[in-house]
Amino acid sequence: MAEDRIWTAALIVIGDEILSGRTQDRNIAQIALWLNVQGIRLAEVRVVPDVAEAIGGAVNALRAAHDYLFTTGGIGPTHDDITVDAIAAALGVPVIVHPRARAVLEDYYAARGGLTEARLRMARVPEGATLIENRMSGAPGIRIGNVFILAGVPHIAGMMLEALTGTLEGGRPLISRTIGCWVAESEVADLLSETERAHPGCQIGSYPFFREGRVGANFVVRSSDEALLDACAAALARGLAAAGFAPVTDGI
Repeated sequence: MAEDRIWTAALIVIGDEILSGRTQDRNIAQIALWLNVQGIRLAEVRVVPDVAEAIGGAVNALRAAHDYLFTTGGIGPTHDDITVDAIAAALGVPVIVHPRARAVLEDYYAARGGLTEARLRMARVPEGATLIENRMSGAPGIRIGNVFILAGVPHIAGMMLEALTGTLEGGRPLISRTIGCWVAESEVADLLSETERAHPGCQIGSYPFFREGRVGANFVVRSSDEALLDACAAALARGLAAAGFAPVTDGI
């Protein structure tokens, strides 16, 4: 059944400002969480500069390797916003002004100084693309094939994701349980691996921390099947307790 298949997506974060450290990316987390609710796993992320060849190479590699590919950044009105041109070149199609995108922008900017040549750049799409609604600033996102081109500004990207909610085919969402424990993860490494092996369909991630002068870790159990998840989490909690480490449900 389709829901048993693991659907995957990749994300390309585009922008010199991300690579230089001037801007901290906030899209990876929101896109990963959104995808999970759609039953899709974010499997790979690349950060590339505002260089057409780098963007195009990453697009062609990742759209072929995953069910879906998302990009963020580089679709604004300035000369260095080259994402649309780079993706069109990678796909071997020309860039056109989308008539509906132009109409949306004309309406949005009617009371904001009008649709200038710079603003019109935001209506440019690879030929054959459809639009992703953006209720925040008018300028739409773009879909062509399995590629989704989103804004780099996180709250605008979020609006575009909202417009896509429920429109992509996916499987069952990944769910999780967290068990915290005041223990060094190295002391329970064997228990973690044994518990995971004994519960196919589940994965256990270990996230150590140092707090209040003590070493601890949160163990996150993940699965797309709630019954399997509950069984694995319960087994892990029993194992920790039997080893003399008191587990804390919902983490520390």
